[in-house]
Amino acid sequence: MKQYWFNLSDKIRFLIVGGFNAGVSYLIYSAFCIILGEHAYQIALALAWIISSVVSFTTQKFFVFRAKGNWMKEYLKCCTTWVFSYMINAGLLEIIVKVLHINVFIAQIIATLSAAVFTYILFKKFAFRAKA
Repeated sequence: MKQYWFNLSDKIRFLIVGGFNAGVSYLIYSAFCIILGEHAYQIALALAWIISSVVSFTTQKFFVFRAKGNWMKEYLKCCTTWVFSYMINAGLLEIIVKVLHINVFIAQIIATLSAAVFTYILFKKFAFRAKA
């Protein structure tokens, strides 16, 4: 099974693992929206990204990019990636909710999918880049 998994393209592995990570993050986001109220969707987004970053880092490191580098250095690079990805997601979420008047739950799905391509590129080229 392990050999089959790692014979898949890293893009396919990223889609599968990223889908799992996005699902975890979305569940956390939704829970905070329910607990705090839908009006606090940006706070819910920030809390979800902070909490789900540990899950995402671990799954991306081991199941997508098979990175063997320094954990702390890679985690800091991931945090840098997430800051940019978070800003894209938060900006898109704000536009989708305020301008397009789409429900915060649906809006977050759209924003997450839009930020995914950017996140993949930064993870591959920056956070988990293999040394030459």
